[in-house]
Amino acid sequence: MACMSAAVYLLIMMSFIMLVPAYASMENRLQPGAAAPGDIIIGVIFPIHEAVEKTSSYSPQIPPCVKLDGRGLANILSLINAIEIMNKSPILRDIGITLGYQIYDDCADASRALMATAELTRQDDCGGGTNASIYQPITAVIGSWNSEMSIVIARQLTISMIPQVSLSSAVILSDKSRFPAFMRTLPNDVYQTRGMVRLLNDYGWNWVAMITTDGDYGRSALDSFVTQATEKGICVAFKEIIPDNVNSEDTWSAIRRVARTILKNHNVKVIVSFLKPTHMLRLYKELRSELQRTGQPFESMRRIWVASDIWSTTNYVHGTCTLEDIGHVVGFHYKHGSLSSFNQYLSRLGNTGHDNKGYNYFLEELKTQLNASGDAGEAELMSKAIEIIRKNAYADTILSTEMAVSAIAQAVAVICRSRDCKAPGAVQPWEVLRVLLIQPFWHNEKKYKFDDKGDINLGYDLSLWRTEKGIIHNHDIVAVYHVHNNSLTYTDHSTTKQLLDLKKIVSKCSNSCVPGEIKKTADGQHTCCYECINCTENYYSNDTDMDQCLSCDPKTEWSPEGSSKCITKTLQCFSWQDSFAVVLLTLAALGILLVLLVSALFLQQRNTPIVRAAGGPLCQVILFSLVGSFISAILFVGKPNIFQCKARQVLFGLSYTLCVSCILVKSLKILFAFQCNPGLQGHLHRLYQPYVIIGVCVALQVATCSCWLVLKSPFKNDIILPTTLLEECHEGSYVAFGVMLGYIAVLAFVCFVCAFKGRKLPQKYNDARFITFSMLLYLIAWVVFIPVYVTTSGVYVPAIEMVVILISNYGILSCHFFPKCYVILFRKEQNTQSAFEENLHEYCRNSSESFSFSDTSLTEEKYIDQPYIISSPPLSLPATEPQMSGELSNYIDSSSSTCTVTRRLKFLRNRSISL
Repeated sequence: MACMSAAVYLLIMMSFIMLVPAYASMENRLQPGAAAPGDIIIGVIFPIHEAVEKTSSYSPQIPPCVKLDGRGLANILSLINAIEIMNKSPILRDIGITLGYQIYDDCADASRALMATAELTRQDDCGGGTNASIYQPITAVIGSWNSEMSIVIARQLTISMIPQVSLSSAVILSDKSRFPAFMRTLPNDVYQTRGMVRLLNDYGWNWVAMITTDGDYGRSALDSFVTQATEKGICVAFKEIIPDNVNSEDTWSAIRRVARTILKNHNVKVIVSFLKPTHMLRLYKELRSELQRTGQPFESMRRIWVASDIWSTTNYVHGTCTLEDIGHVVGFHYKHGSLSSFNQYLSRLGNTGHDNKGYNYFLEELKTQLNASGDAGEAELMSKAIEIIRKNAYADTILSTEMAVSAIAQAVAVICRSRDCKAPGAVQPWEVLRVLLIQPFWHNEKKYKFDDKGDINLGYDLSLWRTEKGIIHNHDIVAVYHVHNNSLTYTDHSTTKQLLDLKKIVSKCSNSCVPGEIKKTADGQHTCCYECINCTENYYSNDTDMDQCLSCDPKTEWSPEGSSKCITKTLQCFSWQDSFAVVLLTLAALGILLVLLVSALFLQQRNTPIVRAAGGPLCQVILFSLVGSFISAILFVGKPNIFQCKARQVLFGLSYTLCVSCILVKSLKILFAFQCNPGLQGHLHRLYQPYVIIGVCVALQVATCSCWLVLKSPFKNDIILPTTLLEECHEGSYVAFGVMLGYIAVLAFVCFVCAFKGRKLPQKYNDARFITFSMLLYLIAWVVFIPVYVTTSGVYVPAIEMVVILISNYGILSCHFFPKCYVILFRKEQNTQSAFEENLHEYCRNSSESFSFSDTSLTEEKYIDQPYIISSPPLSLPATEPQMSGELSNYIDSSSSTCTVTRRLKFLRNRSISL
């Protein structure tokens, strides 16, 4: 069996030797480096070498490739294995077709990629020429994984609408208007940069650097990253672009410049890199060399490196540097697949030493490089080659390669179920393209489908490099980035905690502004470089690094300078707990108690001379009004409400109006009783109706208060102060408030004027003097109240009016009632009929002696037999003096210089006055 396999292999090799010139021997035609026949041919363009050799020739020729890449070789072997698996699968076996392949090496060079694409799409017209069978039309192309090469290939394939399934992640390739035949089995790079920005934002790193290569892949990633980072408030401290060609002298100088820039920016702790593995290898070497030249410690090159998919899982990039030198590497890479099938293929390849289905010059080149001494056997060389390939096999790219083969194979199977596909050209490329974009496919028991942009967005795995026994491991998956919701989820790997600990590393241009501060950026600077200033009063910031302060609600909140939150304004009012309010409330309650006690005492003593002289029933009305006035004072205390605001002023106005109206009636009695003209006295007495006068006076005040309440009534008002909210009653209309107080003042002034004339009546029963004093006290108190009330603000404004009300009430109580209570309680001998008459006789005697009796035509004898009814019951006077009751003392004005006692007695005889 082994001999038969060897014979088959020999026949295949001899046939290709006859048909194809030696590999890379032709100067103007590019030949595939690996190929196998089949009914459907898949073209493959991968970078198997890292670069092309520079030549000085001006003639058109194929540039030779240098530096065989083990990763590229592993990828094409995984593709060959995937094709062989599909050929053996029921999907293709049942319809009797096989897949073949032609693999070209673009050597990471655009010119080579163009040549390879031209060879794959060339229509050979040689008919019976010796090479005609090689140029079987291709149905689809796989490749490249380099973005710049993929773009070049896509532009050519679009002309013939040949489907291209690539491993490139360049953003531009998702534009279906420009690349309608392009698809890929991995995410768009915009998702990779978005995931990186999410990582930086979650970890609080807003001062970062970015380095990339000068190509479509690098520049596209740079633009995408900067745009998304700026939206999240992340600043790029510096951006460096390194030439794509690793062999260029400009590349070396650029790497040296980048190394110096990195070491100079000490506060840039995070660097995002989209460089190729070879570029990173040289950058780490240059950083180490720069530190040695300048004598800086190796700790100076430690950074957090956020690696793109192109180098995040490459083992050799660190070179001689250790992770202790480099710092931390967080890598983004594509989803991993299983390597079991590929490892089995490598094992078979190692056992047979060759591929039975085709040829592979790339593998032969690797063995040639390994046989530098020339004395190694075939088995030994193959074993070494397989070992190198195993080390360069990356599960993420191999999964993408296998998915590309599965997608094309299943699309061909859909087409060929209804037709014979063995003839060349039986399946057109555009037919495969249509099925690829519409029909889902399966791989490893998972279903996939290209989206409307030709992408399959599986997300990314994140790895954190670690060192174990001197070996760097870069395949530990510590987190997963989900493209559909832009989120990171962490795995339960033992290294995950180390990733989370990276949050402790600070990469910022300026220290964070704490809550209560905001960032202030100078003109021309990065937005991440700023100084922190405090928020002003009534503004706050409740998070770190805020750009502007937030405003507190001026109605209910406030904040001091540099505050991180708003403080609810304290509601203030003239509260019940206020010590001053307690004092005033005590005085008001005491006033009510005194009024009630005086009322009870006056009711008990209602028939005594002193009570009858004080006004009799009117005293109870006055005392009742004082109770209302004291109650209105109590309404000025406590948290105001609508009822309280409306009731307190109206209650005071009506109560005090009633009180002053009663006092006015008493004052008018004095004025009417001691008018000098007896005829006028008669008219006045007929007009004098006490309760009518009281009713009219109160009715006018009722009308005033009613208009006030209807038109513009008092209301609850909140005064916004800097740190407090003052609740008070607004009077609604200060004009109405003034009219109410002014009306009371007018009544009080009339009382004062009327009572002033009777101030010299007998002292023990003289209400005129007390009326005068109480009204004067009222007027003075309210005159003082007006300017104080207008100029005062704050909690104690209600207390001002409350004090004036209490002064007014106590003035009435002290002047009108306390002296009489004193007589009733402690001078009972003066509250008798005889004492009253004696006092009156003494007053009359003193008054008579002060006048001249030269024109007396009347004698006292005329009045001996004519007693006068002053009040009930009547009092009889002796023959020598007229009889008078104690109430007469309120109507004798001893200060009158124009009227005599005789004329007053005559008036009293003709007009009996009932009090």
